[in-house]
Amino acid sequence: MMSANQEMAVYCFDTLVAHYNGEQVPPPEFEEGHHPLFVTWKKAVNGSEPRLRGCIGTLEARGIVTGFRDYALTSYSDLCQQISSAESAMRIAENSFALRDRRFPPIQAKELPYLQCTVSILTNYETAANYLDWEIEKHGLIIEFTDPDYNTRRSATYLPEVAAHEGWTKIETIDSLMRKAGYKGAISESLRCRICVTRYQSTLYTMHFRDYASYVKDTRGAAPAINGTKLAH
Repeated sequence: MMSANQEMAVYCFDTLVAHYNGEQVPPPEFEEGHHPLFVTWKKAVNGSEPRLRGCIGTLEARGIVTGFRDYALTSYSDLCQQISSAESAMRIAENSFALRDRRFPPIQAKELPYLQCTVSILTNYETAANYLDWEIEKHGLIIEFTDPDYNTRRSATYLPEVAAHEGWTKIETIDSLMRKAGYKGAISESLRCRICVTRYQSTLYTMHFRDYASYVKDTRGAAPAINGTKLAH
């Protein structure tokens, strides 16, 4: 089974650096494969707790080389977004894309030293017996349900680390997912029991820019540089 690793996070940073320099991305140092995947960016300034800067991925298997390259450039937003090519796949929340974010000014190259990247490879999809049939921190969740107010299907996902990071109970996690899916009505036990839940697991690897810079300097002989921008490593 393929696991998330350092080289995948390096490739995501390489993608950003190449974008700002108008260059081709260096070839990845990991093997191609087909897996569901996510890229998550967080930003920390002056030692503060890293705050979510963006998260995007796919719940369906795709080529991981192009997947990490594409999502590295399209994951700067304040919400998680899921993208899938299948007509029946779920659209998660309302977001905008990265360097094309409609609600925020474009990310500037000078922000790179404050970023950390987490790459996730998703595995072990299972249908849960009910909305409580999963473990906090072990399982990510995909929920699907019919909005009783509008008779429309709604869906949303959280990666395995979200509930534990937020300090939520299982019920709080499910209720938050329902809101994330766009449901604005009353949440009852009866409605929770009608939710279809798919649980999954993931491997992940997190890298801060300073570690990326050290990696590049050690393996390529020079620290990463952005044309016209001074980076404080």
